[in-house]
Amino acid sequence: MNQQPQPDRIIIFDTTLRDGEQCPGATLNVDEKLAIARQLARLGVDVIEAGFAFASPGDFEAVQKIAKTVGTEDGPIVCSLARAIKADIEAAAEALKPARHARIHTFISTSDIHLEYQLKKSRAEVLAIAEEMVAYAKSFMDDVEFSTMDATRTDPEYLYQVLERAIAAGATTINIPDTVGYSMPSEFGELIRGIKENVPNIDQAVISVHGHNDLGVGVANFLEAVKNGARQLECTINGIGERAGNASLEELVMALHVRRQYYNPFLGRPADSEEPLTNIDTRQIYKTSRLVSNLTGMLVQPNKAIVGANAFAHESGIHQDGILKNKLTYEIMDAQSIGLNDNQIVLGKHSGRNAFRTRLKELGFDLSETDLNKAFLRFKDLADKKKEMSDWDLEAIVNDEIQQAPELFRLELVQVSCGDRARPTATVTLRTPTGEELTDAAIGTGPVDAVYKAMNRVVNVPNQLIEFSVQSVTAGIDAIGEVTIRLRHSDRVYSGHAANTDIIVASAQAYVNALNRLYASLQSEKNPSVPPDEQITTVAPVAIQGSREQA
Repeated sequence: MNQQPQPDRIIIFDTTLRDGEQCPGATLNVDEKLAIARQLARLGVDVIEAGFAFASPGDFEAVQKIAKTVGTEDGPIVCSLARAIKADIEAAAEALKPARHARIHTFISTSDIHLEYQLKKSRAEVLAIAEEMVAYAKSFMDDVEFSTMDATRTDPEYLYQVLERAIAAGATTINIPDTVGYSMPSEFGELIRGIKENVPNIDQAVISVHGHNDLGVGVANFLEAVKNGARQLECTINGIGERAGNASLEELVMALHVRRQYYNPFLGRPADSEEPLTNIDTRQIYKTSRLVSNLTGMLVQPNKAIVGANAFAHESGIHQDGILKNKLTYEIMDAQSIGLNDNQIVLGKHSGRNAFRTRLKELGFDLSETDLNKAFLRFKDLADKKKEMSDWDLEAIVNDEIQQAPELFRLELVQVSCGDRARPTATVTLRTPTGEELTDAAIGTGPVDAVYKAMNRVVNVPNQLIEFSVQSVTAGIDAIGEVTIRLRHSDRVYSGHAANTDIIVASAQAYVNALNRLYASLQSEKNPSVPPDEQITTVAPVAIQGSREQA
């Protein structure tokens, strides 16, 4: 779906895998990025910004794999970010080669404060660089996007000059970022209108917007931009991203969907047109939100618009009475429109592998044979413990399997003892990267704290637990509990996630996942050219020592 300028609809540019990943603690590995990219393609986004190819070998590999796997003939445009520097642009072009439809997104700062303190360059120098680097990107591919970083604090007259030169050099999309989340909706709309009126060749490019939510008006800014001529929106799933995050994809898409009669005239359509304003399959929204939340460890707050747990919940008696009589009294959209449904019993302990595979495909999961076998074993184990299995249970199982960290340390045993007259004590056994089984025990303020202290005694890698959260996937005493944790080590944050009907086991496994990410990072720093799962044969485990009893 290689998109040309189409002023009668909105192009959705998803930057979850690039800007969204810059969220502290949201670092994703290549396989996790690929899983999200596949789901973004199912969601129907027009452009996937797969990463910043020059930033690291891992980012380059992720962009390249996404380009090859998702960048098919009928798939989305795959994009890589690049500074206005030749080496960045060359790396982006190389990583994007496998994609049938590819885009280089190059950028440079334009505000005086950035020019003076960050770039230490004059306006004339930046103008020349922008023109030269857009032309250089154009020599690799036709689809080139150019961004003016900190556009909302840039002198408008200078901004017009930079944009005109960039378009003349070959930019097919020009992006106006509110980099620091400073602008207000009316100001942002006025900026877009000024660009439409004062850049002579603006009709040769799509106007795009990118914005952060520091003052809570990211989505409002984008909707105002649409009214004034913006036709591409750069957003993220669940609004994740640097600092307070980005404008939220699901909020933008559903605002344009629910209120399309309001926005139709701004896109030259009849006000009563029922044609969708985006290519997004809204029924994939909730599933995509859950996947991103699980893989990044960034939980969605209950009152989050569209995808929060309370978005379609009604506690007020008056509201409940109205909903029972007519949903339209207190709901402006149907929960099913974002992929929520009331499916409860879908499979049971007597279900076979083929039924399991078929149901997963219906839910949008296309697993490899290895991942399917692992997920099926988890399903059978859970089905023995639960009388009723829901789609949410299945999603929790699959998401837990596909997001596993490299299995360096492996949990072999966890056992706890606690009560109101006992000191919480935990015993754990871990298999180390060298295959050795180590067992230790610890006392904590609670059973989970005791488990974590025992694990730290075994692994002996300094870290600080900065976040621990538990949420139930479904209702009931036998519900699956999902645990997400975040560890800090040397100013870097590592997340871990696990799901189990036993919350202690889920907590232990989530901690192991986070420790594995931490450990793999330490090994990569020692041998950057060797993949973490291969380094265990050449690098001794980190500080595994002391008086621990071997299992």
